[in-house]
Amino acid sequence: MERISTALTLSLTTFATGFFLAACGNNTTNPGGTAGTSSPAANSTTAASSGTGLKIGSLLPTTGDLASIGQQMAAAVPLLVDTVNTCGGVNGQPVTLVAVDDQTDPKAGAAGMTKLATVDKVGGVVGSFASSVSTAAVSIAAQNKVMLISPGSTSPVFTEKAQKGDFKGFWARTVPPDSYQGPALAELANKKGFKRVSTAVINNDYGVGFEKAFVQAFEKLGGTVVNKSNPVRYDPKATTFETEATAAFAGKPDAVLGVFYVETGSLLLKSAYQQGVSQGVQVMLTDGMKSDEFPGQVGKTNDGKFIAAGVIGTVPGSDGKGLEALTKLWQSKKGSAPGEFAPQAWDAATLLVLAAQAAKDNTGVGIASKIREVSSAPGVEVSDVCEALKLVKEGKDINYQGASGNVDVDANGDVVGVYDVWRVEDDGKIKTIDKVTPK
Repeated sequence: MERISTALTLSLTTFATGFFLAACGNNTTNPGGTAGTSSPAANSTTAASSGTGLKIGSLLPTTGDLASIGQQMAAAVPLLVDTVNTCGGVNGQPVTLVAVDDQTDPKAGAAGMTKLATVDKVGGVVGSFASSVSTAAVSIAAQNKVMLISPGSTSPVFTEKAQKGDFKGFWARTVPPDSYQGPALAELANKKGFKRVSTAVINNDYGVGFEKAFVQAFEKLGGTVVNKSNPVRYDPKATTFETEATAAFAGKPDAVLGVFYVETGSLLLKSAYQQGVSQGVQVMLTDGMKSDEFPGQVGKTNDGKFIAAGVIGTVPGSDGKGLEALTKLWQSKKGSAPGEFAPQAWDAATLLVLAAQAAKDNTGVGIASKIREVSSAPGVEVSDVCEALKLVKEGKDINYQGASGNVDVDANGDVVGVYDVWRVEDDGKIKTIDKVTPK
């Protein structure tokens, strides 16, 4: 979404040792830890870098269609950097962070990644969330030999391109691809007894990739995708959705699978309700919609009930050995539990610093060479980042066990995870009700 000019896209925030708490204040965080909606330029601060220590970046959406989720992810990275710096930093020096808002926009993401790589000269970047933004950023990262680790981009396209060698080893993610989540959601639909399902998706790598994975898996389970020959795919920049809503719910399928982002998806669901086409049809959503804000954005009925009540969905779960410690730290700093994808962002940043320490090299080449070594067996299983750094400094092999999961990164940069099943309750709150795994 081009709501903010390219100049503002290039606004950045740099965090260094001792500046974390001040930076949080400048980012207008509320007690729950969610950043405010003021522009990046309005809350930018700059701290000097030593020039020789490890410098990493974050490229995450604090504005735009995914801001409500991205703000939580963006908050995890400086928290990790601050933690690392309190226990000695990396390669004997403090770690510096440069944070960029990608605005949930591929153009802004490409501009931000270019600046991180060529001006700030970071060794690694945590980002992005939207698959379309990561698609725009990863070629720039690879060209400039910067390690990019996404905590949220789930499109299967990245696996396919990695297999072809397009990323030259400068890509990984701490969230499993939709080639796993699609089948997991198909399993859920089958378990619920749905035989006829239609799909409506955002027309980008995330939406179309998820749709393909779901359709293949659901048909194998004996289900029918009623609009397979004429799928509903909406423009990410669209602002009205009457036609798409009508088409998605046409023919009264048992359920409609919506692969959306929060702002646009909420508008589509609201339109479906206002047209009266969604009554009696189960709505199934995905990780891109699991935000506490979305039920309120869809709105309420005339009698005050949440329109989204009863909606179900899936999201990559966080069940790693380090989750409890992260939750306690987050609670102590922000007064709440970490939000969706914050554990994945924490783990992405952790892998960058551990790999740099293992390589004894703060460059992207050094980091990329050690990502799989620090994240996978063999090695001492360790979830505490300071303990992990200590072991690596002593020359020991480690197998980092993350907050989101075991983050065993494979040759394509992928990890395999479990999925939480969530539901919107009558009071508009989102509750995790089950877990599902792809077969």
